[in-house]
Amino acid sequence: MAEPLVAATPAPPVPLTRRASLNGIAFALDLGVKTGVGLVLTPLLVDRLGAGLFGVWEMLGRLAGYLAAIGGRPAEALRLVVANRQAAPAADHRRALGAALVVWLIFLPLAVAAGAVIVWVAPAITGAAPALHATLRLAAALTLGATLLACLAILPESALQGMNLGYKRMELQAALNVVGGAFTAGAVYAGLGLVGVAGAQIAIAGVSGLCFWVLARTYVSWFGVARPARADTRHLLRLSGWLSGGDLISKLLLASDVLILGAVVSPTAVTTYVLTAYAPRAAVTIHGNAMGAAMPGLGGLLGEHQYGRAQLVRRELLALTWLFATAVGTTILLWNRSFVALWVSSNHYAGSDVDLLIVLIAVQTAFIRSDAYIIDAALQSWLRVVISAAAAVLTVSLAIPLTRAFGLTGLCLGLLAGRMLQTLTYPAVARRCVDDHTPALPVGFARGFLVTAVLFGAASALGRHVVAADWLVWVAGVAGTLGLSAVGAFAIGLSRESQHAVLRRATEVLRRPRPRPGP
Repeated sequence: MAEPLVAATPAPPVPLTRRASLNGIAFALDLGVKTGVGLVLTPLLVDRLGAGLFGVWEMLGRLAGYLAAIGGRPAEALRLVVANRQAAPAADHRRALGAALVVWLIFLPLAVAAGAVIVWVAPAITGAAPALHATLRLAAALTLGATLLACLAILPESALQGMNLGYKRMELQAALNVVGGAFTAGAVYAGLGLVGVAGAQIAIAGVSGLCFWVLARTYVSWFGVARPARADTRHLLRLSGWLSGGDLISKLLLASDVLILGAVVSPTAVTTYVLTAYAPRAAVTIHGNAMGAAMPGLGGLLGEHQYGRAQLVRRELLALTWLFATAVGTTILLWNRSFVALWVSSNHYAGSDVDLLIVLIAVQTAFIRSDAYIIDAALQSWLRVVISAAAAVLTVSLAIPLTRAFGLTGLCLGLLAGRMLQTLTYPAVARRCVDDHTPALPVGFARGFLVTAVLFGAASALGRHVVAADWLVWVAGVAGTLGLSAVGAFAIGLSRESQHAVLRRATEVLRRPRPRPGP
């Protein structure tokens, strides 16, 4: 049994809501810095690589996501198991970490074989010219190698998150985002092209893994590896297998858009789509990570069978999701055209109709993920995977012919229609996980839907004509629109009970933790 080399600092007894808020702040800082780095890097990559190769790079990123899923999800399984059994003895947690390492090794041969196939077929998938085949295969090999390394390096971070201590990584993660951006920019400026950008990902994964290993040894008192029992390995392998399958299916649902568009239309069309969808995707990422910050606490409630509190948390999360989606979606529809024009070029804006469809996809994704997190926190991932598999088949079957017929618009319609299966079934599964027997649709659903429809319709119509002359005007417009739409949605779209719940949750988040006696 390994013992920590650094004396662990026990976490102070912080209330559940406060820890969730601290985790949310940590994720917000992480995403803020990551978004800032992306805003600087993306125009540079588009300029240095060109629209075609930038589209190819985005497609390689999606292929790397598939490999991460094929390589198993031991880190995610470890986080869920630790979160669900936070009060377990330290020896149990160490065996769980040991089991996660064994699971990673079990999946490694399969991942390497799949990676070899992906490297070989990458030129055909991306439609690259024959002269670029060797370069593209090398870049793909480096990108996929970085992905496999990252799957191992993320284990210490999962231990932190499982113990509801994700906020301890706050400053480190922000710094690593900057370092990663510097590595990528350095490769581009050095003229290393696509291969250099891909190689930088390996350096980023290695540095991140080392830093998080030190951080986990410092703050997680039990952190270390013990030889797992067969039962430990079997349990984690089974959970990891379901998560892996679910993640692979999720990639088919959420990441196949770029691959379908690149293969059916062109990598240049991918660039236009990715740049137009940048703001909605960033919003979905922000929401998803904020929800993820609350999941270790919810997992603990479910593990202790505190279903009443779990039901309350789910209702509050859904209300916050609606409020966030409505306010942010309205703002994006009004100002996204100006954002793309100021950021890169108006030539890369896909148009208001596609923009509206992309925002609707983002809203759909936010609600799907909210309930998916709850299903995973209840360790019922297998059921989510079964539903997602059917939705993935439906989505791909619709998206390919619709993209051939209608281009970007057809792609978005195929995604929306195919994923309706998740939209309709996930809420029922999540309600069962928290033992909620209330009506499936809350009383205020119709009112909220109407408010969102009116705001989105007005913003989309105005967005066709509103153009910001510079960044200062854009920032002022975004801030004003976001504030007004949030206040209006809160006052008109939420029931009195939901308003009180949101305000209560916000007050608890902002309140300073009261001193408590040590353990």
